[in-house]
Amino acid sequence: MIASEVREMLSFIDGNPTAYHTTAAVRDILLKAGFTELLESRKWALEPGKDYFVCRNGSSIIAFRMGDQLENYSFNVAAAHTDSPCFRIKENAEIHMGQNYTKLNTEGYGGMIRAPWFDRPLSLAGRMVVRDGNGVKSVLVDAGRDLVTIPNLPIHLNRDINNGIKYSVQTDMLPILGDETAKDHFYELFLPDTAKEDILSMELYLYNRVEGSIWGASKEFLSSGRLDDLQSAFGSLKGFLAAKATGQVNVCAIFDNEEVGSLTKQGADSAFLTETLQHINAACGKDTIAYHRDLAGSFMVSADNAHAFHPAHAEKYDPKSRVYMNGGVVIKQSANQKYTTDAVSEAVTKMICEKAGVPCQVFANHADIPGGILNSLVSVTSVDIGMAQLAMHSPYETAGAKDTAYLVQFAKTFYETTLVRTEHGFSLEEK
Repeated sequence: MIASEVREMLSFIDGNPTAYHTTAAVRDILLKAGFTELLESRKWALEPGKDYFVCRNGSSIIAFRMGDQLENYSFNVAAAHTDSPCFRIKENAEIHMGQNYTKLNTEGYGGMIRAPWFDRPLSLAGRMVVRDGNGVKSVLVDAGRDLVTIPNLPIHLNRDINNGIKYSVQTDMLPILGDETAKDHFYELFLPDTAKEDILSMELYLYNRVEGSIWGASKEFLSSGRLDDLQSAFGSLKGFLAAKATGQVNVCAIFDNEEVGSLTKQGADSAFLTETLQHINAACGKDTIAYHRDLAGSFMVSADNAHAFHPAHAEKYDPKSRVYMNGGVVIKQSANQKYTTDAVSEAVTKMICEKAGVPCQVFANHADIPGGILNSLVSVTSVDIGMAQLAMHSPYETAGAKDTAYLVQFAKTFYETTLVRTEHGFSLEEK
């Protein structure tokens, strides 16, 4: 039996091709669940036991549930990201090739596997910013159909194609939009009722149109675009919403731009989370020292998918710390602190997994092949986790069919656990 979370997650991913769409979908989910939207530019008035969220750039969102009192609390934070490696469309995108083809000018976003983008149905989505009287407004757009493709050169003209190729994004990977009739009609594909001169800017991305699927002899695997990291975003949010209220402030943060280093105003390495937590403390009448005390007793789970063992390439993995799909929550270790995990946060995470009845496994990189990204500016005890997957950064990735439900249950248990800082670690308490 396939868990309902799996089908719901695949539908969530299929319906949200860009970070902007994902954030809008999460916003709608929160509003339907009774959350109140706050603005960073306004003073916040918070009430005990109430639910709130704040957006930044239309591509990052932080939701939080206040505890039952506004004086003594800590933060339980889980964070994931909305973006995935893909191709972004440049301004003045159409490249006309005589009377036969119109191509689109693109650039790569993030560290992708390039080869799987060839010869498959692709489309375009993102946002356009249009004139609105004396101002501007952002409009979500999605062509919503098979629109472009990136064709391979046939093997007859490239006999070395199976010997390994270094693809040029600028030369080899420009998608074909249409024939000469596509000339000067690009914008009409998205906003046909808006004058071209009123479309002032755009952020459009290619996405894979192949829908998510469940497969395997026992339907034990699933494949989809953007599993990294929408599986973690979906699972964290689902557990966050299902959790019973406790004394601490529960926070679910979903950031943009992780795939390009997180160094934007809406990335995990921005001040977005820090400033949100400071907004909360200020609304509760606390000073800076109280804020730092609250952080000292807080805990963060950074959820970003992990590398499952690949059966054809054992040499790329640590000989002992290998992880597998359907093996549950992956705790990521790194001696050089490429991950935020330390011995205390690892131990706490294992205990939460025990409470949740969820299996867990530990990943460490092959010592000669470092990896991982440190992505927290908030000084708080943290652990890096993920769900094991194959083909990370491909436009069609693979994961275990059981693991989404494991993550949801883990996140729910995490949010329902009050972590009390002690002299030597943490005590796990339930309200």
